[in-house]
Amino acid sequence: MPYPDQWEADVVLADGGTAHLRPIRADDAGLLREFYARLSPESIYYRFFSPRPRLTDREVEHFTTVDYDDRVALIATIGGAMVAVVRYDRLRSGADTAEVAFLVEDAHQGRGVASVLLEHIAAAARERGITRFIADVLPENRRMSKVFRDAGYKAEQRYEEGVLTLTLDLEPTETSREVMAAREHRAESRSIGRLLSPRSVAVIGASREEHSVGQSVLRNLLAGGFAGPVYPVHPSATAVSSVRAYKTIGDVPGEVDLAVVAVPAEVVGDVVAQCAAKDVHGLVVLSSGFGETGPEGRERQNELVRLARAGGMRVVGPNCLGIANNANGLNATLAPTLPRHGPIGFFSQSGALGITILKWAAERDLGLSTFVSAGNRADVSGNDLMQYWEEDPDTAVVLLYLESIGNPRKFTRLARRISLRKPIVAVKSGRTTQGVPLGHAAQALSLPDHAVSALFAQAGLVRVDSLGELFDVAQLLAYQPLPRGDRVAIVGNSDSIGLLVQDAATVAGLRPRRPVDLGPEAGPGDFTAALEEAFADEGIDAVVTVFAPAVHGTRTADVAAAIVAAADGADTPVIAAYLGERGLLHGSVPSYPAPESAVRALAYAVRYAGWRRRPHGRIPDLPGVDRDRARALVGELAGQETPSPEETAALLACYGITVREDGHGIATRISTSEDPSFGAIVSFGLDDVTAELLEDRAYRLAPLTDVEAAEMVRAVRTAPLLLGHRGAEPVDTGALEDLLLRASRLADDLPEVARLDLEPVLAGPGGAVVRGARLRLAGPHGRPAEDARRLRNLGP
Repeated sequence: MPYPDQWEADVVLADGGTAHLRPIRADDAGLLREFYARLSPESIYYRFFSPRPRLTDREVEHFTTVDYDDRVALIATIGGAMVAVVRYDRLRSGADTAEVAFLVEDAHQGRGVASVLLEHIAAAARERGITRFIADVLPENRRMSKVFRDAGYKAEQRYEEGVLTLTLDLEPTETSREVMAAREHRAESRSIGRLLSPRSVAVIGASREEHSVGQSVLRNLLAGGFAGPVYPVHPSATAVSSVRAYKTIGDVPGEVDLAVVAVPAEVVGDVVAQCAAKDVHGLVVLSSGFGETGPEGRERQNELVRLARAGGMRVVGPNCLGIANNANGLNATLAPTLPRHGPIGFFSQSGALGITILKWAAERDLGLSTFVSAGNRADVSGNDLMQYWEEDPDTAVVLLYLESIGNPRKFTRLARRISLRKPIVAVKSGRTTQGVPLGHAAQALSLPDHAVSALFAQAGLVRVDSLGELFDVAQLLAYQPLPRGDRVAIVGNSDSIGLLVQDAATVAGLRPRRPVDLGPEAGPGDFTAALEEAFADEGIDAVVTVFAPAVHGTRTADVAAAIVAAADGADTPVIAAYLGERGLLHGSVPSYPAPESAVRALAYAVRYAGWRRRPHGRIPDLPGVDRDRARALVGELAGQETPSPEETAALLACYGITVREDGHGIATRISTSEDPSFGAIVSFGLDDVTAELLEDRAYRLAPLTDVEAAEMVRAVRTAPLLLGHRGAEPVDTGALEDLLLRASRLADDLPEVARLDLEPVLAGPGGAVVRGARLRLAGPHGRPAEDARRLRNLGP
C-alpha cells in the first residue's frame, strides 16, 4: 500500500510537550540505529525478552520496511530524533488479530508517549480491518502493562511460562473514549500551563528603539513584577533596558521556558530552530508577516508551527498581542497596563483589539486571571485555553472573543463539559458572513448563524452580540451568584427608571415584580432594608437596584456602600443601574449605565443558570438498532453517492426507521448532515413553504439525548401547531422524538452518510409516519477521526 500520510499527526504529551507521529519509512534506518543506541539494556530486554546490544542490518531492514497493511509501524519524533516506535504484525493475511509491541527511549518514558501511540496504532489497525491486538509483556515491565490496562479497551489476560499475554478488543468503548478525553485534557492543560507559568523568559528581538515591539514587550515584562529572570536577546547589544543581553538564545546561560519572538518574519524559522535546541517549552510570536499577508505568508506560518511542534513547543500567534498571567506578574504583551488580578480568563483572537479590550476591562474594574491574544491562531487556540481554565483555580469565568473556530466539534464538546462548572461567554464576529480573517488557520463555517447559535446554546455557551455585552455579562457572572430563576425584584429611588427596568425585564422574558419606589430622599438605610426584605422573599431570584441622586439629597457613596454591604454574602444576585456608572461598585456589585443593559445581562445569566440546572438527559438505548449491519451495508455501498430507495430503506431499517406509504397528519422534516466543521448535525422543522422561507428549523449536534430530542420538537416557532393550537388534538410528540433519536444515532455512527432527509414525516395523534427518505453518501473519511488525540492539522 502507498505511504498513509493521513496517519501523520502532531500530538501533545502528558507533560505538555509535543511530538510528531508518522508511519515508519525505509529511509529511517539511520534514525532507528541512533534511537536503538540510546536505549538502556533494560528497555531492550523488556522489548525482546533477551539482551540485544545492537540490531543487525537485516533486522533494521525488517523493522523499517513495512507494507502499511499487514505490517505497520508508527514512530514518534522530537526535534528530528526518533524517541519511540510501536508496530503491529497481522497474525496471518486477512486475519483480524495482530501482535503489537512498543519501544520508548528511556529519557522519554513517563511522558505518555506509549499511550498516545497506542491510540494511533489502534486507529490505523481498525482502518485496516484489525479488531484485536495481542501483546506479550514481561510481568516486571509494569509500566507497559499499565499502558494496555489503562487504555479503556475491553481486555483479557493470561499468564503462561513467565509471560503475561494481553488481548485487547480495539472497538472503542465509553471507557476508552473517557480515558482519551481525560488524557487530552491533562496534556493540553499542561501545555498551556507551561506557557503561562514559565520560570524564565527570553525576549528575542529585544530592541533599544523607542516604542518598538521588542522594547515594549521587554519593558512590560520588567515592569509587571515577574519573579523569574528575563533575558533580552539582541545580535549586537550588550544590554537592553539596563539588562544584560545575549547574542542568541543559545548563549543564555540558564534554562529558558518561554521565548517571546519579535523579529522579522523571514528569520523566525531560524529562531524557532535555536529555541528547540535550547529546549524552550513555548513560543509567543508577536511578529507579523505570516498568514495574514497571503499564500507565501501562510506557508511561512505553517512552517513555523511544524518546526515548533517538532521541537516539542507550542506556539501562541503569530501576529498576536501576547500573553499575561496576573498570578505571577507575567506581562508578555504589548499592553503597558493590565486589569487587576481577578477571576476572569480572557482569550482574544484579535491582536488589534487586544489593547482596547484590556483597557475596557480595566475601566470596568474587571479582574483577569490570565489573558491570551492568539493573533492568527496558528497553533494555540481557544480550545487549548478552555482545557487549561477548566481546572485553573484562579479562573471562575471564561471570556472568548472569536473570529474563527479551528475545531468547532471539539469546541462545543469542551464547552458542554466546562459550562456545567464555569460559565463561558463568547462574542463571535462574522455573524452575517461566517467568514474568517485572512491568516487564520480555520475554514469558514457552513451553517447559518442561527444554527451556530443553537449549537452553542446546546453546549451551554453564553453567546452575546458585542464586546460591550461580553463585559456586561462578565461583571455579573464573575462577582454575583447565579440567579435561581427568572423572578426579579426592582428596588430604587426613581419610579420612572424602575418602570423602565420592569418593561425591559418583561421584554427579555423575565418575570419582574412591581418596582419598589423608596422615594427620591431614600438613604443607605432605606436601601439596606429593602434589599434585606427582597432577599428574605423566596419568590425573588434576582434584584435590580436603581439609584439616581436627588438634587439636594443623599450622599451617593454611602448608598453604594450600603448596596454592596447588603449584597455581600447573599445567595441572590444584585445588580445596579447606579448613577449611569459602568463597572463594579466597590469591586463586587455590577453597575450599568442604562437599565436596559442591566436587564439584558441579567437575562443572559438567567438563561445560563437555567441550562445548568435543568436535566440534560441521556443518550438512550434504542431497540431495533443494528450498527454492525449498518456498517456492513455502508461498506457494500462504497462508491455510490445516491443509493436506491431499496438500499436506503435497508440502511434505515438498521436503525428502526421504516418508510411507508400510508399515514396522515402535519408534515414535518427531519434531516441530518455531516458538517465539515461540527460533524453530525440534526435539524427539525415543519415541511412547508412558510417554514422554509422563515428558516424555522431547530439544530442540534448528534447524538441527541432524550431531553434534547424533546427540546427540538418544541424549539421551532411553529411548534404550537404540533402541540394543540386552538384546540386541535396534539400530535404524538414522543413518536417524533423517537425518530429524531434514531436519525441522530445513524448520523453519529455513520460519518459516510453525508445527508439524510426524512421528508415528509407525517405527525398525528396516533404516531409519526416516514413517507419519504433520501440518502447521500460521501467517502469513508467524512469526519476527522476522534479516536486518537491529535493537534489540528496545518492548512495547505
